Amino acid sequence: MDEKRLKDVPLFSSLSKEERKQVARFTDEVDLEEGRQLVTEGDFAYEFFVIEEGSAEVRLHGDTIAELGPGDFFGEMALVDRTTRNASVVIKEPTTAIVMTGSAFRQVAKEMPSVGQQIHKAVAERGRQLAAQAGS
Repeated sequence: MDEKRLKDVPLFSSLSKEERKQVARFTDEVDLEEGRQLVTEGDFAYEFFVIEEGSAEVRLHGDTIAELGPGDFFGEMALVDRTTRNASVVIKEPTTAIVMTGSAFRQVAKEMPSVGQQIHKAVAERGRQLAAQAGS
């Protein structure tokens, strides 16, 4: 993966060029077809994704609860907490995404604690948003 492509991704944009180079070593780019269920509610997590181009729907118990587009990421909560997926994600149109496996994420967090902290911060924020939505 090219470091320059990570610069345009909000999750990684605040990292230094050197940090992005390191993260790029641990990420891959994948092309995903429309209609593909990429993650399934209740399954264990082995990777997380960041959408570069395209869109996806987040589904809980079959109901669409959110739409994701460029810059949005998913799969990180189950990965960080080492638990099962709390929702399914279905690709809505041809999509290009950045993918990082759980073992790569743990290696990045070990080698670059600031990157791990940034992802953990994003997970905590996502958890607060979901809790607020559940309370409404």
